[in-house]
Amino acid sequence: MHVQEWLDSVPAVAVYAVVALVIGLESLGIPLPGEIVLVSAALLSSQHSGVNPFVLGACATAGAVIGDSIGYAIGRKGGRPLLTWLGAKFPRHFSEGHVATAERSFEKWGMWAVFFGRFIALLRIFAGPLAGVLHMPYWKFLTANLLGGICWAGGTTAVVYYVGIVAEDWLKRFSYVGLALAVLVGLASMLMVRRKAKKIQLTEKEAEPVGAGE
Repeated sequence: MHVQEWLDSVPAVAVYAVVALVIGLESLGIPLPGEIVLVSAALLSSQHSGVNPFVLGACATAGAVIGDSIGYAIGRKGGRPLLTWLGAKFPRHFSEGHVATAERSFEKWGMWAVFFGRFIALLRIFAGPLAGVLHMPYWKFLTANLLGGICWAGGTTAVVYYVGIVAEDWLKRFSYVGLALAVLVGLASMLMVRRKAKKIQLTEKEAEPVGAGE
């Protein structure tokens, strides 16, 4: 069933709960389509379905912040073995190349990596656990996590809701366009991260013989 059609078939309270839960689990480190669910719910709220966009944005933000914080705590306690375990369970998302790319982003940008990582599909699942593994001070993590969650969840809800109000008749016939755009953005960001991860892996493989020779 179409995501938006399913959301439209359940009470508003259930929509809020599903959005908060899916985004929270994704932020915790479990690969789930949080962005697609949020866009679908925001489109739903623009079509006079009883879903309040302010409550929706607040629930999405809460899910993002709480999920990231739990991921941080798990990462801080689990350390490097946790990344190894995740790599074995989710090799497509937590491969050595992806972890290396995320680590370099954290080393270079610090708390800004947490903030901007919220807007990149693949990095959303890394931010919390990796910040904990790298022992980023919690106050820095929480600041970036809170600001990123508000800007991403609240901003996405507001933009999609506004577009739905402005072009309501058109979106009622072609609501799948919003989901298609969200999917394309997510795929594009994922491909960019994968490409960077492959470059890092190739660089490290080329550097190994040189180090051995020296």
